[in-house]
Amino acid sequence: MESLLIYNTLSHQKELFKPQTEGRVGMYVCGPTVYGDGHLGHARPAITFDVVFRYLSHLGYKVRYVRNITDVGHLEHDADEGEDKIAKKARLKQLEPMEVAQYYTNRYHAAMDALNVLRPSIEPLASGHIIEQIELVQKILDKGFAYVSNGSVYFDVRKYQEATGKYGQLSGRVIEEMLSTTRELDGQSEKRETADFALWKKASPEHIMRWNSPWSVGFPGWHTECTAMGTKYLGETFDIHGGGMDLMFPHHESEIAQQTAVTGHGPCRYWMHNNMITINGQKMGKSLGNFITLDEFFNGSHKLLDQAYSPMTIRFFILQAHYRSTVDFSNEALQAAEKGYGRLMQAYHTLKGLQVSKSSSIDVKGYREKCYEAMNDDLNTPIVISHLFNAAKAINTVNDHNATLTQEDIDELKGLFDTFVFEIMGLKDEESSDNTALIDGLMKMILEVRANAKANKDWATSDKIRDALGELGVTVKDGKDGATWQLK
Repeated sequence: MESLLIYNTLSHQKELFKPQTEGRVGMYVCGPTVYGDGHLGHARPAITFDVVFRYLSHLGYKVRYVRNITDVGHLEHDADEGEDKIAKKARLKQLEPMEVAQYYTNRYHAAMDALNVLRPSIEPLASGHIIEQIELVQKILDKGFAYVSNGSVYFDVRKYQEATGKYGQLSGRVIEEMLSTTRELDGQSEKRETADFALWKKASPEHIMRWNSPWSVGFPGWHTECTAMGTKYLGETFDIHGGGMDLMFPHHESEIAQQTAVTGHGPCRYWMHNNMITINGQKMGKSLGNFITLDEFFNGSHKLLDQAYSPMTIRFFILQAHYRSTVDFSNEALQAAEKGYGRLMQAYHTLKGLQVSKSSSIDVKGYREKCYEAMNDDLNTPIVISHLFNAAKAINTVNDHNATLTQEDIDELKGLFDTFVFEIMGLKDEESSDNTALIDGLMKMILEVRANAKANKDWATSDKIRDALGELGVTVKDGKDGATWQLK
């Protein structure tokens, strides 16, 4: 437990992970704004922090993982202007906003389930925590770091900066420059500075989602919800706050400011951010119109896709890169991921049928330690995968009768795959176990028929079976201990 290093975005360095309460971890991750189908950009943080959740649990920590659903307050523009994204969709579709939110929440869950992303411990909705958000806004007002203007409440960034000097510490933004270049924008005259952000917005007459507050009938600001819900379920200080790098500013920067204004310190000990998915070097996202939904990946229906890609191919594609690296989408990269994932699954299947020997000619005991070393070095999944490929190569070498393994070492390799491929990285064998058992049984029967033909010197039948299997993509290898098979 003591050797896990995590890159803390706030300190810009890897730090030894030590939770504030021994044996327990509190983790908050910003979830989706549910006004459209999930895309590859949503899959990356979900898978990244799923692996964090899985690995911490594997190490023996009791993890409370909170990932919210934003169903109110996220306006079209991060500068607190425009329509609420969900309310706009509801207006266009002539639906209740909560109908829209529920529909896309269900769709998000289905896509995440397909990707084998575990559900969080708590999944709070912003709309279910309006009271907590109003209380938070009042506390910030009481501390003197916010002001009421025309029924809306804004965080006073200049006052906060003069008092703490901390606004911009996470993202590296030079706030003094932002404040010195303040200019009035249309619709922002009620703010003292353009850098100030909304804690509560007075609702315009046509705004559908609205609640009573001491200041106006309105709705909470986007940043307010995560501070309120993180505090409610994890306390004033928790261990890990995660999300995509695109949330660093203004969202996470504003979260730190809100919490510090009330308590004198930020919300968490470790900030973790996954990098972006890009298409031809440009960020993939709804606002840019260049996104591919997860369903489109699964069924291959998008014009940019050469084929359909299974959920585990998508998961493997994301895990092949370190979570802090950019991943550039291409069909070639996904096809390579499909092959790589297939190689691991094939090796795992081959492992079950390996011939047991009295001695091992390959040392397989070092793989597990190397995989732990990689995971403990800021969850370096691509290095874990490289070690697993080496293990797969060893399995294939034994299957080709060019090396030997004892039962103990075969069991060690099986444990390696069970731990790192399935439990920690969350990959799963997309062929159902029933189908696998059926195929294994059929192949065993076919090879027995062929073995009998060979024993009776019926070479024509033997060759016919081998050639027919070859046309179906099955390679048959004859060895001194009998024939083995594998998919090409």
